[in-house]
Amino acid sequence: MAKDEVKQILIDGQLVGIIGLSDIIKNMIKSQKGKSDEEIKINLLNEIIVNNYVPQAAKDSYRKALLREFKIAQGLPLVEEPSQGLNITFLGIGCHRCNELENDVRDLISEMKIAANLNHITDLKELAKYGLLDSPALLINNKVLSVGEVPPKSKIRQWIIEAYNPTGKQY
Repeated sequence: MAKDEVKQILIDGQLVGIIGLSDIIKNMIKSQKGKSDEEIKINLLNEIIVNNYVPQAAKDSYRKALLREFKIAQGLPLVEEPSQGLNITFLGIGCHRCNELENDVRDLISEMKIAANLNHITDLKELAKYGLLDSPALLINNKVLSVGEVPPKSKIRQWIIEAYNPTGKQY
């Protein structure tokens, strides 16, 4: 991956592009062995601020997100964090079924008047990190809900309601 390639990560419920993150993580894995999570967070932030602007008020959020990405890259377990908003991820190389699933979800959230962060991952290396054997796959708030099929819209609607229903409102 080129040093200037941008990787999007979730920081406080928002996708933020980080220049060179994949290379930074790859280069730091060996040097961070045996270090505490706090030390790793600080070291990662110090590396990314060389080529990325990080607002002072957001540094703690960036540290947490960077540590999460660092652990994901190594296949280490993550501490489950409460979700902020609705984050929907589609995994698939962009075939007809992948696009159908994404279009169904877009139609539903529009119809339901729900705001959501949508992310469609098509890069094979990124797809492999999820360890799923078929596509398309649907994740809502990082929970795998469907693999290898396009579920009926009624089922997708149910999953969206379960993941995001702060007021008990009927959709």
